[in-house]
Amino acid sequence: MGLDEAADHVEEVGGPAVVGEVPLRKYLANLRSGGLSGFRLALPAPGDPLGLSGPPGFNSAAVDAGQAAIAVLDDTRLGLVPSLDLRGSSYVGVKLDVHEAGPVRQDLPSVAEAERELSEAMRDATQALAAAGGPARERPSHVPDGGELAPGYPARAHRVSALATRLGAVLRLAEERGLTSGEIASRGAAVRELDRAVRRAIVAAHHAIFEPVRNL
Repeated sequence: MGLDEAADHVEEVGGPAVVGEVPLRKYLANLRSGGLSGFRLALPAPGDPLGLSGPPGFNSAAVDAGQAAIAVLDDTRLGLVPSLDLRGSSYVGVKLDVHEAGPVRQDLPSVAEAERELSEAMRDATQALAAAGGPARERPSHVPDGGELAPGYPARAHRVSALATRLGAVLRLAEERGLTSGEIASRGAAVRELDRAVRRAIVAAHHAIFEPVRNL
């Protein structure tokens, strides 16, 4: 995926995007001239800085947002943290704040490892939720699609990204439907582990393009 296509995708999902006050498309072009070699995805949560390697200011902002992108340049790395950009009564877009970022993490799971973890977490969560009992709840009538990767990614990465994205949507829908305090206590650990596996799978799928072909 080219940088123009990346900007199109961001704005299709979130509306007009700016980095500081610079339109995203122009900012990406500036990064290209500065030696941009790629982006890395971070999907951290409190206590789990997935994809982050500092410094603390960037880590804190990314954890608060639940996501960040790391631009890898020739001699530095820049962390981009999104937030809603609301102006007036109708303008809704995305604003990306720029932070200094640490080295690229080398200890993230491969897409094969993440797929195994996701399968195990799905099985464990299903068993735990069934054992916890509580009132039966209807399945969501519609779970949105998503998780599409650019052409050129291996088939496993496409499969893992799509599954993890749908599971993430199911988790969010479950939270919106609400649970009793007892259900939250009994099901919480299983849901947290599944959420962790979902985030790791999405990160691994996006990073699969950097893996040696033999690992895919």
